[in-house]
Amino acid sequence: MSFIAIGAAALILDALLGDPRWFPHPVRLIGAFCGGLEPLARRALGDTKLAGAATVAATVAITGAAAYGLVAGACLIHPALGWGMEILLAYFAISMRDLADHALAVKAALDIDDLALARRNVAMMVGRDTADLPEQEVVRAAAESVAENSVDGVMAPIFYIAIGGGVGAMVYKAVSTMDSMFGYKNEKYLNFGWAAARLDDLANYIPARLAALAIPLAALALGQDGPGAWRIMRRDGGKHASPNSGLPEAAFAGALGVRFGGVNRYAGVEKVAPYMGEAITNRGRETLASAIKLMVASSLIFFLITQGAALAIRLLYPLI
Repeated sequence: MSFIAIGAAALILDALLGDPRWFPHPVRLIGAFCGGLEPLARRALGDTKLAGAATVAATVAITGAAAYGLVAGACLIHPALGWGMEILLAYFAISMRDLADHALAVKAALDIDDLALARRNVAMMVGRDTADLPEQEVVRAAAESVAENSVDGVMAPIFYIAIGGGVGAMVYKAVSTMDSMFGYKNEKYLNFGWAAARLDDLANYIPARLAALAIPLAALALGQDGPGAWRIMRRDGGKHASPNSGLPEAAFAGALGVRFGGVNRYAGVEKVAPYMGEAITNRGRETLASAIKLMVASSLIFFLITQGAALAIRLLYPLI
């Protein structure tokens, strides 16, 4: 079975099952492992930046070894079981259905005019304060989350499935999980989280730029503003503090005809995110449905691009 089939099967499983909360998800296990390793590394190594780098290296190595061991062990029992394990690991790396479900929960609350419920639902998607957000800001927060997480939650895992199957996807999720846990620019994690943040930037560099191609194409296919997605991505994609996150956010803003960015509050402290896009249309609740459609369509186009490229490379260079 090729990595193309593994990726396709993983996407289908994700669409059907989403993220079962009752199941011991590998990503949660990775988070628990590196969270437990952090205090040990800090005590043992002293130097905060070195401790962070050691935590990253150990987590990536152990995740890769464990994923490979699961696949190899399953293959020893039966080759079909090995492919099944590979598909399962790839499925756990993709969170398209989960991201869509969270955004739809926000929209469903707004559709029944329950702003308080919508605020609670969007709080599960973003780190900013949501208790006092007006409806338009609730919509902005949810749509921005869909745009940003379309890469690290969907497209980047697809990219690493194309390269390394389920094992490659799990290694990527280890990198992404550590960035979400340690990649903060505060006193505790500025040095400790440096390695996690830089490795995550590196891991997402190519997927983010391929996403910048897929999103305008998806917008065109959906009847959204494809040229606008490309123009705004090129104009505003570099404004974000992250070298990667701004590209999909700006492309989504251009495709949807909205403006992202503005004042956000974190634990009561105001931070101003750079503006991306133009306020062509009002950020109404229908923006969320459009953002979800764009995320799904761009992910499928991204799958075709990456898997097609991987297949062409393997045909040209069969020893890879």
